[in-house]
Amino acid sequence: MNITAFYKWLESFGIATAIREGESLFPWLESIHVLAIVLVVGSIVMVDLRLLGWASRERAVSRLTAEVLPLTWVAFAIAVITGVLMFCAKATTYGPNTYFLLKMGFLVLAGCNMLFFHKVTNRNVQDWGAENRATPQGAKVAGGMSLALWVCIVVFGRWIGFTT
Repeated sequence: MNITAFYKWLESFGIATAIREGESLFPWLESIHVLAIVLVVGSIVMVDLRLLGWASRERAVSRLTAEVLPLTWVAFAIAVITGVLMFCAKATTYGPNTYFLLKMGFLVLAGCNMLFFHKVTNRNVQDWGAENRATPQGAKVAGGMSLALWVCIVVFGRWIGFTT
């Protein structure tokens, strides 16, 4: 099965047809998707700014992440569900779209950055995450990269709507 046939197969599901052909389902999904992305990016920016030492310096990184990341994951799950539903509805349009592909690529890079940070850099957070202590250079790099990657994800995600 080639990729175009796969996209058409996704679009053939009843829910995909209902989303694509209904008057209000797609706009509702898109609105929920955008709100979820705002929560994801907003919560990640809070952590990234702390890692860079630009905000919330009075709070330990470990405390901030413990408070913020549960919201991030719930919002991310909602964004994934709504994004997948919208994609299935218009897979043949979105699949080959350059901005969609760029968004997905940067999303993968952001995931790799997060995974590396949590598995390597964050291992000794108790040593460097105390209040009013500077974060190590690796954490600052991870925070800066995360900010840049999420800006790209949002920008390319927004451009999908202008190019389909």
